[in-house]
Amino acid sequence: MSKLSATFLLFASLLTIPSVAAPPIRKFDAAGAPSFKVLTPGESPPLDTHENYVIGPEYIPAPELKVVEGVPQGTVRQFTIDSRETRIYNPGIARETFGTVDPTNPKTLIVDTHEIDYKRQITVYIPAQHKKRSRAPFMICHDGPKGKPNMTLPHILDNLIEQKRIPPIILIQIANGGGDAQGHQRGKEYDNMSGLFAEYIETEVLPRVEKNYQLHLTKNPDGRAVMGSSSGGSASLIMAWFRTDLYRRVLTTSGTFVNQAWPFDPEYPDGAWGFHKTIIPASPKKPIRLFISVGDRDLLNPNVMRDDMHDWVEANHRMAKVLEAKGYEYQYLFCRNSGHGIRNAKAQFMPHAIEWVWNGYRSKPIK
Repeated sequence: MSKLSATFLLFASLLTIPSVAAPPIRKFDAAGAPSFKVLTPGESPPLDTHENYVIGPEYIPAPELKVVEGVPQGTVRQFTIDSRETRIYNPGIARETFGTVDPTNPKTLIVDTHEIDYKRQITVYIPAQHKKRSRAPFMICHDGPKGKPNMTLPHILDNLIEQKRIPPIILIQIANGGGDAQGHQRGKEYDNMSGLFAEYIETEVLPRVEKNYQLHLTKNPDGRAVMGSSSGGSASLIMAWFRTDLYRRVLTTSGTFVNQAWPFDPEYPDGAWGFHKTIIPASPKKPIRLFISVGDRDLLNPNVMRDDMHDWVEANHRMAKVLEAKGYEYQYLFCRNSGHGIRNAKAQFMPHAIEWVWNGYRSKPIK
């Protein structure tokens, strides 16, 4: 591949290509939207605020995305986990067709699934500043690479750590189990409202990371963060919500705070839509620090379900409102000229988001 072609592909990967049936463009000042502050091009919100901000429509890629001469670079290593060697999610599931709406319950689908074996790749970044035998803070990232490492996050962390904007954290990128949404392994892991995936990571992933690379990961939930996009974003909050004893720092982009849980659970009939509808409003405030973000062209009813619980923009707007009402430490970015996954916007704000999520950590020593 020529250098020109490679450069084009890299640039294209940071953009959101609109689909044929593009979602409508939502306005930040539309009726019912939370109150926003509009930032200037390239500007990041203050680190000490818990408010809603508008960025875009033009984006300036952050300098932290690049390798900087003189900045120590961490090491990146990979290994795989065979589902047949695990206790949880063994075997996995997959489907052949999407499924149909249950005529007796419009909140869920009828889906035919079959069992599968699968392999999950784990990508681990260890910063150059990591001290052996120390109890290291770390960040889980969902939808990790299934092939060679993607160096975007490691480069960002190299720069943030060297600038002492975040602690020297371990990054653990965990590939999903395959497929997407109802009836697939990824959906079973990410969309269901329980602490099972957090338990899977705690018992199946983290011990292997520690053993393979002679690491000691902190047990303090304040030194543990989790991040993800789309269903990986809702999975991040689900992990922290159901296992606040394990995770308290959450970063989401285009979080799927919609009704996508499957199979139907009568205890959580609205799936992750329930977070802003009933769960957070009716629950005591939890010690969770949460960054959320969405695109003005994000998803709206992307499948056969028409249950009024599949609008990604509305879901994130509602999240911001309930988080503010309950007094949570949160920050919300509404990204103009950006679709699902908000890749073009992430190229600008991801270093800020990571720094914001970890802000305050240094005043709380890890045991």
